[in-house]
Amino acid sequence: MAAWDLSVIVEDLGPDAAPITISVASDLHIGGVILKLVEKLQIQRDWSDHALWWEQKQRWLLKTAWTLEKWEVHADARLVFMPQHKPVKLGLPNGIILKLRACFSNPVFQTVMGICRMLGIRHPEELSLLRPVEEKKKKKDKDLSEDIYDLTEVPLSSVSRPCLYNGMPPHFADSDKLEAVYKMLSVTQPPPAPEVIAKQYRPASVVDKAHINGRWLDSSRCLMQQGIKGNDRLWLRFKFFSFYDIDSKYDVVRVTQLYEQARWAILLEDIDCTEEEMMLFGALQYHISKVSQSEPQMLCSNAALDDLETALQSLEVKMEGESSSASELLVRMMTTSLNSKYVYVFRPKRLTLKGYKQYWFKFQDTSISYFKSKEESIGEPIQQINLKGCEVAPDVNVAAQKFLIKLLIPAPEGMNEVYLRCDNEQQYAEWMAACRLASKGKSLADSTFQSEIDSIRSFLAMQKTNGSQGNAAASDESINPHSLVSPRYHKKYKPKQLTPRILDAYQNVNQLSLTDALMRFLQIWQALPDFGLSYVVVRFKGSRKDEVLGIAPNRLIRIDLGVGDVVKTWRYNNMKQWNVNWDIKQVAIEFEGNVNIAFSCLTADCKIVHEYIGGYIFMSTRSREKSEVLNEELFHKLTGGHEAL
Repeated sequence: MAAWDLSVIVEDLGPDAAPITISVASDLHIGGVILKLVEKLQIQRDWSDHALWWEQKQRWLLKTAWTLEKWEVHADARLVFMPQHKPVKLGLPNGIILKLRACFSNPVFQTVMGICRMLGIRHPEELSLLRPVEEKKKKKDKDLSEDIYDLTEVPLSSVSRPCLYNGMPPHFADSDKLEAVYKMLSVTQPPPAPEVIAKQYRPASVVDKAHINGRWLDSSRCLMQQGIKGNDRLWLRFKFFSFYDIDSKYDVVRVTQLYEQARWAILLEDIDCTEEEMMLFGALQYHISKVSQSEPQMLCSNAALDDLETALQSLEVKMEGESSSASELLVRMMTTSLNSKYVYVFRPKRLTLKGYKQYWFKFQDTSISYFKSKEESIGEPIQQINLKGCEVAPDVNVAAQKFLIKLLIPAPEGMNEVYLRCDNEQQYAEWMAACRLASKGKSLADSTFQSEIDSIRSFLAMQKTNGSQGNAAASDESINPHSLVSPRYHKKYKPKQLTPRILDAYQNVNQLSLTDALMRFLQIWQALPDFGLSYVVVRFKGSRKDEVLGIAPNRLIRIDLGVGDVVKTWRYNNMKQWNVNWDIKQVAIEFEGNVNIAFSCLTADCKIVHEYIGGYIFMSTRSREKSEVLNEELFHKLTGGHEAL
């Protein structure tokens, strides 16, 4: 074959250096091209991380056995010889900025896996990278240099299982400097100053919340293909709100960063909560801040003891399953129905003014039946509702004695909404526990029924106010309440009004250990009605107005932009298939019962919505048997679209 000249830009020589020209033939493989290039450079160094990037085609030439002809590279190709790993400035949920080496040649999904391995975060599939929101800087802020913690010397580990040395990944134990960085990752930050909260970007509407989701990077493509350059700034955030197998021993960094993301979502009003819940969140933040200063978070670990502990735990679980005595089983069988009660029911319909109606309710297995009165409960019920697969959400205000259970029940055309109103705490705890178990397909005979009731009651106890105790504590507690609540309450209440209320709630949580307090904070956050919703502004096929699509871990929600009402809900487990028309950027979904919907995305690329739906379906396939190995191929099949194929 005839020889011809190929020009290659070598990034390490600087931006002004002339391209290096080498003589090649079309049957020369890429490995041979790199060899010729390195020989001509005559620079003694390790070139193993370098590869060729084809600028016009936005593609890495990583298959080094392929020839120039197979790659269709000709003399006019603009090739750049550069490292595959480059430094990026990575903003974490707790506000810390790390400078570390990330892979620019693999799909972002693999890049995130590498970053999470280095930081000691398990289940990296729940996180992703996004472009940061630009902060408006004032002239006087120019001189303020931000702290950036350098981890560029730390190698990207290939170990998949968490391996701890003195309670931290081994590479952080190499020096005091790196150990200090690990402490920054694994210890919660003190409450931010009110002026810091005020300076942050705060979404004013659901449309503002939707815009942030247009910033997620595509998991199927590499950083270079998405215009990211070395030393660029990116955010690492939890994207999929489906948290699997949280273990307080191995997940110190994961839990801390998850807490920080949840805390900022509440402080910046990214998720709505009641005033009572805000005071409880404030109390927990205050407690976590106090305890984390006194209680060391890093545990010493011994591999042999770890294995022994795991073996004992699995043996304990096995024995628990075997040791249920006949009398215990008999008791469980006898208590398979909940005490029948009068419960108030409300079926919200648009533009309705009707209130609650009282009916006699029976709870049996995973179904509830209701009758006009106790006397009529022998006959046929007005309706029987099977709760398996339904959504159960609390709406509680202990001070106002409001105990509501919101049920979203699957129906062919979407979801039917039913509210149950309980008379008191005990009734609410029992019925809420029963509804939660039934939604998972478990009956009242399940062994977790009582522990579910206890958990709900302890949550309600936290919301109770203790009156005088809080005021007594206020005098000797140093607390800045405006650091613990969102700016809405800064305007509504003075610090001296907020302090007793937060300390009042603090009385209910001050006995919790650090781990328990963090987990309780996350549990209450996950119980909020809007938890896990990611919004995108869309235009439904056949509609003339913009609407909002809420994407949750198990369902899609259609929201009227004008009123803010939920118009329709569709669950993933009723979904038969979904397709994306990449030419007209339209997502089409088919559900059971011949229900079809189609929409185009306005505030985010339709690939982002496609990735959310596929990603949540992928999250639901995880199980303990498979948890050691991440099925990367399945993730790309579900989220990659036509590019992955």
